[in-house]
Amino acid sequence: MFDALLLLSFGGPDKPEDVRPFLENVTRGRGVPPERLDEVVEHYLHFGGVSPINALNHAIIAAVQQQFASAGTELPVYFGNRNWHPMVEGTVARMSGDGVRRALVFPTSAWGGYSGCRQYDEDIARARAAVGEGAPELVKLRQYYDHPLMVDAVADAITAARATLAPAHRDSARLVFTAHSIPVSADVAAGPPDLGGRLYSRQVQEAAQLCAAAVGVDDFDVVWQSRSGPPQVPWLEPDIRDHLDALASAGTEAVIVCPVGFVSDHLEVVWDLDTEARERAAELGIGFARAATAGADHRFARMIVELVAEHTEGVAARRLGALAQLGCTVDGAPCAVGCCEPVRRPR
Repeated sequence: MFDALLLLSFGGPDKPEDVRPFLENVTRGRGVPPERLDEVVEHYLHFGGVSPINALNHAIIAAVQQQFASAGTELPVYFGNRNWHPMVEGTVARMSGDGVRRALVFPTSAWGGYSGCRQYDEDIARARAAVGEGAPELVKLRQYYDHPLMVDAVADAITAARATLAPAHRDSARLVFTAHSIPVSADVAAGPPDLGGRLYSRQVQEAAQLCAAAVGVDDFDVVWQSRSGPPQVPWLEPDIRDHLDALASAGTEAVIVCPVGFVSDHLEVVWDLDTEARERAAELGIGFARAATAGADHRFARMIVELVAEHTEGVAARRLGALAQLGCTVDGAPCAVGCCEPVRRPR
């Protein structure tokens, strides 16, 4: 029996004066150079100092509530963030005050790894500790990068993006998938030790393969974006802009860029892809189309409802991938001993 659903997300600033404190929360202890922080502040100010992520999450919540209402499911939906208001600690306190004793948690990351999964476990444990006695039991939903509804939404977004290219380029356009880069050491440590690590990059590769197959593409690229760490630390490569340079040198005339690693069009998407990558493509004379993220698609809310039904109604999990099913844990416990241990980053 569950009393509520908590949508747990990353958070983002709502006004210009929020930007610096928000970014300091995000980067605390990570050794991010001050000049990189200054650069990202300017990215947010370019869009009025407001991140799209909160509005996008509210839209997802509204769509889920509508799905619940249509199905006759009486399950209130709460919203909490790791890095900005509403902070998850306050949300879980409110849930406790409302009498919630057992709730499901949907994290707005589809992936394994420390940042994609275990850090959400830590958020849950921290919020429960802050509330203390009377905190609800919190059951995190599983990873969903390979859910059929997710794959279908991304595939249709690729098809729609292709249609925006000049007709002469549509059939020959190179399909390029992107996801948020992480330190190589963090990727090596991603997943339970007995699965051999690199869970995050393997999941991204599998998701890309599933989405490419759904649109009839056999040959595609997986690249990375949005790195933020010190330059001496190796991160997953190639970066999308460097990859565009390589494609142009090889004679590619157009690209379809699909941010498969992101569920919503938040700042890393609208800046790193819609601004920087698009500008680089224009400089290189390459046609550029960017596929929408899945969060705004009606199937995304349907997927969340299906994930909930796995727990409330015993519905069988629908998956297209072959990697281990992970991510579902209780009260912030990791998936397994040693799973996705945080990696100390050099300063």
